[in-house]
Amino acid sequence: MEVTITNENFESYKNGELPLVVDFWATWCAPCRMIAPIIAELAEEYDGKVVVGKCDVEEADDIASEFGIRNIPTILFLKNGEVVDKFVGAASKAKIEEKFKALL
Repeated sequence: MEVTITNENFESYKNGELPLVVDFWATWCAPCRMIAPIIAELAEEYDGKVVVGKCDVEEADDIASEFGIRNIPTILFLKNGEVVDKFVGAASKAKIEEKFKALL
């Protein structure tokens, strides 16, 4: 299941029990739209093991600034509130899933 990450709820997800994957995107970003179905699939497959959040950089610019997000799509992988990995750009499901597996 995917959740929407906002400036208001980010801290609770960041400090939650499960690892957090945050997909930084925007509606006008074509590569973001390309990977959106992949992220949604992985969110279903890893439900209960990882929280997958979508963060619109235009609506949650505080979070994007906090992590220095300059290019989208950017996917951050957080464990215990700390960034442990990062992926920038569009990629295949297999490449992105490798990062999910490493997070566990």
